[in-house]
Amino acid sequence: MNLAKKRIVVTGGSGFLGSHVVHQLRKLDCTDIFIPRSHEYDLRKEHDVNRMLQDFRPDIILHLAAVVGGIGANQKNPGKYFYDNLIMGTQLMEQSRLFGVEKFVAIGTICSYPKHAPVPFREEDIWNGYPEETNAPYGLAKKMMLVQSQAYREQYGFNSIYLLPVNLYGPGDNFDLETSHVIPAIIRKCVDAIRNGEKKIVLWGSGSVTREFIYVEDAAQAIIAATQRYEQSEPVNIGSGHEISIKSLAEIIRQLSGFQGEIEWDKTRPDGQPRRLLDVTKAKERFGFVAQTSLLAGLEKTIAWYMAHPHVQGRIPT
Repeated sequence: MNLAKKRIVVTGGSGFLGSHVVHQLRKLDCTDIFIPRSHEYDLRKEHDVNRMLQDFRPDIILHLAAVVGGIGANQKNPGKYFYDNLIMGTQLMEQSRLFGVEKFVAIGTICSYPKHAPVPFREEDIWNGYPEETNAPYGLAKKMMLVQSQAYREQYGFNSIYLLPVNLYGPGDNFDLETSHVIPAIIRKCVDAIRNGEKKIVLWGSGSVTREFIYVEDAAQAIIAATQRYEQSEPVNIGSGHEISIKSLAEIIRQLSGFQGEIEWDKTRPDGQPRRLLDVTKAKERFGFVAQTSLLAGLEKTIAWYMAHPHVQGRIPT
């Protein structure tokens, strides 16, 4: 598919992942890119969804918008995260179908997988159990787009795909400690401790759980590749295929940031899912995607970005 000739809506296009996706689209000479802003188009409301479709008249929708946070934010907002994400995805796909959108790209979440899914996570195992409790409302809400995508393709022939990116990180991430994910949270604590002359930082959990991460530019490239080449509703994992414990990750960030103090683990705080590692075979087979950025290189770039933006609290555009 030649995206340069298409009118493309990117929901969440001013956000962390979205801004990188838009950048990649522009590198492909796409000129008709539209980013609905939440203060103008509330995608939880059917009227605003229809107005957005009428205003932009898209051929393709990349649905990246989400209401999301780390473990703490998930614990505080289970109802909000469930409703907002569910209603956005459901209404947007239904109205896109009625409007005649050519292709709908739904971005799910690794949080949809069962808490004790066999490692590495294979797409075929996504329904074999309940998600980790702190992530379940968000993960299940996003997973309903998979059900909808498959049902709509079967009944209506609607062309939609569903991608499952693993934990993202990179320049422009959210560094607000109330809502951030693990990498930006550790980076901020290390760098801020250096600035404030502190000798210790406190991190949540035991550090023994494992995670997989993908650099945000790689994830954006995967989404573009799938948009161009993938035409099925079966879910596809997007990841690096490399697993690391949170304790090892924290030590790497400590060294790269230059923080020489102590790391204390607050075991009264939740760890979340015990392990996360994706089988990324299908992404390579179906649309030729293989992540290119090593974790070390990506962390160096992310730490350098945060150090260059000393006053940032949350996410700012890259």
